[in-house]
Amino acid sequence: MLVSLSIRDIVLIDRLDLQFAEGMSVLTGETGAGKSILLDSLSLALGGRGDAGLVRHGEKQAQVTAVFDVPMAHPVRELLRENDLESDSDIILRRVQAADGRTRAFLNDAPVSAGLMRQVGSSLVEVHGQHDDRALVEPESHRQILDSFGGLEALCAKTGTAARAVKTAEKTLKDHVARIEEARREADYLRASADELATLNPHEGEEEALAIRRQDMMQVEKIAGDLRDAYDTLDGQTSPIPELSSLLRRLERKVDQAPNYLTSVVENLGSALDQLEEARGGLEQALRETDFDRGELEATEERLFALRAASRKFSVPVDELPRLREAMETDLADLDAGEDKLQALEKAVVEARAAYDKIAADLSKKREKAARLLEKAVHEELPALKLERARFIINQDSDPEARGLEGIDTIEFWAQTNPGTRPGPMFKVASGGELSRFLLALKVSLADKGSAPTLVFDEIDTGVGGAVAEAIGVRLARLASTVQVLTVTHAPQVAARANGHFLIQKGEVAKDTIATRVNELGDAERREEIARMLSGSSITEEARAAADRLMAMNVSETLV
Repeated sequence: MLVSLSIRDIVLIDRLDLQFAEGMSVLTGETGAGKSILLDSLSLALGGRGDAGLVRHGEKQAQVTAVFDVPMAHPVRELLRENDLESDSDIILRRVQAADGRTRAFLNDAPVSAGLMRQVGSSLVEVHGQHDDRALVEPESHRQILDSFGGLEALCAKTGTAARAVKTAEKTLKDHVARIEEARREADYLRASADELATLNPHEGEEEALAIRRQDMMQVEKIAGDLRDAYDTLDGQTSPIPELSSLLRRLERKVDQAPNYLTSVVENLGSALDQLEEARGGLEQALRETDFDRGELEATEERLFALRAASRKFSVPVDELPRLREAMETDLADLDAGEDKLQALEKAVVEARAAYDKIAADLSKKREKAARLLEKAVHEELPALKLERARFIINQDSDPEARGLEGIDTIEFWAQTNPGTRPGPMFKVASGGELSRFLLALKVSLADKGSAPTLVFDEIDTGVGGAVAEAIGVRLARLASTVQVLTVTHAPQVAARANGHFLIQKGEVAKDTIATRVNELGDAERREEIARMLSGSSITEEARAAADRLMAMNVSETLV
């Protein structure tokens, strides 16, 4: 419910803070006092279109803040969580309107888009007036209202799941047919290319491995001659190792004869021979490791060049060639086995449609039953609203081939305002006053189903007599037992039914300065205001007595 509404610098309102309670509250006042400004302010807070003209003359900006207390299970809290907004306390909607036309929106003190503000606002408040009966104008909302009345939301959601399954099956079939047709157009090229890639048999990472191997062999080829010459020098016929070994043995035999001269020479010569032998072994090992078949280098280069040529031909990187081959082979397999797969996919489409048709037909029948019950409930309310000769009709058009997310039905509220006239869409054939009364009858019939927690009715009693105004008041009070109702009214019969009464007045607050003020009335003040509504500017004792009777009637009915 709407807990409070704070307005700053909107047109004639300089500063206004209102507190609202549960049940039914009315706003009354003379024409031009500012009732429409109050509703425009609330609409701005709910995400309505901004307008620089709303800013009070001489001010840079205006601001409206609406605070709501709704149950923790209300869907709006999930919407806040989905948008990473605080959702565990009161919901605060704040809108700032600048004099230059720009607006800013805040939800729980976090900046948000006007679109999100509008989405949240529409789930919290419904505003209905003679020229704003959106629930009666949009056929899409008619279907939602009927489903809510009949408790069909879960079946409608199930129908949506079945509809998406149909769409998926149809798209899969369509894509498969397109692939087969494309494959047929390119069958010869596709087969030749697939055969060529199958013969080439490329592997992912092969290009890099071949390039590294080729580089290694080319480097080895450059140093192989030098390695062989060095090895021949140390191990061939001209190798100094045998001669040095013979010399070392001769010197070793004479070390004892001249140790001071030969000991270090023998040691150094032995060490040199050891290093030469080690070098010879290393050269031998290097020759073994660098020994490769010249034909391997040629084969590696041929393979590498073949892969790169295929890459250029098919305009893909070498590493993509294996996947290209798989894709071509898949396309050919689809072409070769296309008829079998096509039949399976066609069967899946038929089965998905059949499953949908069964659920949608069940939903359609239940909507038809719910429509008759809702029609009956609305008709029971019409006589008291002086629409006893009118008919409320729920027109249901079904197209089994439509297969929409919400089913096969188009639901639209129709009306026949008088016998003998042609029924038609309600917003076309009913006058503004009739629309408002049809809406009230519909809302009473729905009770707390499919309704926002706060309903605002803007002068729906305009142009009706005492008995109809009394009937409207009774029904608004009945609605207020399940949701919060705020009503702008000129009818004393409606005002007397409220448990909260706000008087809107316009007056001079300073020299040459006019402002709108709103005061919550106590019992005595309510009596005077209802008497004014009954008699006009001159309040008579008879009017006060009539006001007492209206208020007493409301109290007695409440006690009952």
